[in-house]
Amino acid sequence: MDALELLDLIQKGESSVVQFKVRVNDAYKIGTEMVAFSNTKGGLIIIGIDDKTGDIQGLSFEEIAQTNQLLSNAASDNVKPQIFIETETLEVDKNNIVIAKIFEGQSKPHTDNKGVIWLKNGSDKRKVVAREEMARLLQDSGNLFADETIVNGTTVNDINEELFKEFIFEKTKKTIEEIGQSTSKVLSNLGMIKEGKISLGGLLLFGKNPQKLRPTFTVQCVSFVGNNISSTEYRDKEEPFTGNLKELYEKTLSFITRNLKKKQIKEGFNSQSELEIPIQTIEELLVNALIHRDYFILSSIKVFIFDNRIEIISPGKLPNTLTIDNIKIGTSIPRNPILFTNARCILPFVGVGSGIPRAIENSPDLELINDVDREVFISIIKRTE
Repeated sequence: MDALELLDLIQKGESSVVQFKVRVNDAYKIGTEMVAFSNTKGGLIIIGIDDKTGDIQGLSFEEIAQTNQLLSNAASDNVKPQIFIETETLEVDKNNIVIAKIFEGQSKPHTDNKGVIWLKNGSDKRKVVAREEMARLLQDSGNLFADETIVNGTTVNDINEELFKEFIFEKTKKTIEEIGQSTSKVLSNLGMIKEGKISLGGLLLFGKNPQKLRPTFTVQCVSFVGNNISSTEYRDKEEPFTGNLKELYEKTLSFITRNLKKKQIKEGFNSQSELEIPIQTIEELLVNALIHRDYFILSSIKVFIFDNRIEIISPGKLPNTLTIDNIKIGTSIPRNPILFTNARCILPFVGVGSGIPRAIENSPDLELINDVDREVFISIIKRTE
């Protein structure tokens, strides 16, 4: 960073990734700021700037040395697991400013040395107390997966036996009888049952009624009149769809296709027709939402059909280091490994990162939005006017 870039940052003020300090003299307090940055997206702590006015109040040579030592101690002693930071000193208008760069943590959740978890909240920070948030931090670091968690109150009787048998035959080309193991044993081998309780992945894939225990894991569909979600008129609307992933996929696909226009391919009364949007695009994006959504977020997938577009809104921003550019070229990081590994035997899912590129190939004007603030991933498919 050079002096001009620093001045530009100062003029823009504090944010979720930039924080000002006139001086630092408390290792614990600055450690909590480092924890918050590490548990979120990382950021910069700029020392020598008045956080109230943005005025530059530089550091002396002695203060620079003391500040760097305190920052180093805080990163190793007041952040658990400890982190590594980068610092640099810049001169702006003959004032020395220390900049500490905090990277997004790879071992979330980080805590301070009192065991408190902090997250950035705009330009400030807040404590994390909800178990769901802690679980999602573990998920971000790859230490916990929602579909591997056990659903209390479940037994093997919650599994749709016929669907499970079809899955096993598709996966192994053998019947359960030919395998010579009970349903419970096969589920155990697949990592879908522990101590007699079904994992969330197993329940979503094969459950008779997953929403009995996880009522928010539904798909809500509305076909509006016009192009605004605030419209009070709609063409088609149903109660939230329930069922296992196969049932959710089939019900949602049926809703979308019946609310789209069809166009003739060739002239003639008996000529074939096709949907205004390629069916392959709809299938890929719908499967993507069901398999890759964040199941630590207790919310439904939403499908909104407007006159000029379809929006598929999936709970959860892109995981880990994934970006829109990454997924457009086929990069894939499984958020739900049980679903990712096994859904291909139930849904039209390949699981090699080709779904989004295929959807874009079929619908080049497809718009993808990774809304970090709302924690949703949105696919927007343009409709023919």
